[in-house]
This record gives sequence, C-alpha cells and structure tokens, in this order.
Amino acid sequence: MAKRATRNKDALDTYLDKAGIDPAADLEMEQFSRQIELAELIYAARKRAGLTQAQLAEAVGTKQQVISLLESADYQGHSLSMLERIAKALHSKVEIRFVREEEAEVIR
Repeated sequence: MAKRATRNKDALDTYLDKAGIDPAADLEMEQFSRQIELAELIYAARKRAGLTQAQLAEAVGTKQQVISLLESADYQGHSLSMLERIAKALHSKVEIRFVREEEAEVIR
C-alpha cells in the first residue's frame, strides 16, 4: 500500500466505513484510489501555487464550492475540460497516459 498523508488515510477509512466498501473489492477500491489521487493532485497543485480555493476558482472562472468538490475524494464528476482549466490557471498542463496494468502501481 502506498503511504498517504494522515489526513487522507483518515478520509479513506471514514469513507470506506460509511460506504460499507470491502477493501477486497478491487474494482471499487481502484476507482476510489484514483479519485483520491486526483483530489490530492488538485489540492497539492493549488497549495504549491499559494492559492486558496476561492482564488483558484476565480482564476478558473468557477465558484469556490466547485474547487472544494474537485478536491474531495468522493467526487466522481471530474471532466477533462475542467482539469485543463485548472491546469492553465496554475500554469501547468494535464498529462494523460496509458499504462499497462502489470506496470501500474496499484494503490491500496
């Protein structure tokens, strides 16, 4: 299992308990792990830029509540266009790649 910040480990445990998800259910865990990873990426990039959620929202042309949702581990509505808007506001770019399953790091 990849190490996570305490904040996210607690969030994961809480989510799993509330959702009644069995960690052995690989597909659900894999999807949730990707959601956590994406939320963490957005959060970390915003923090590195020294922006609040409200400031990033203004730069992206949305509301603070939307940024909050995007940084939430249980949010499933990410769109490529929104990620690209966030990346542009943070002077970054979105990078997408396909990785063979046997080469991918599995987050559990």
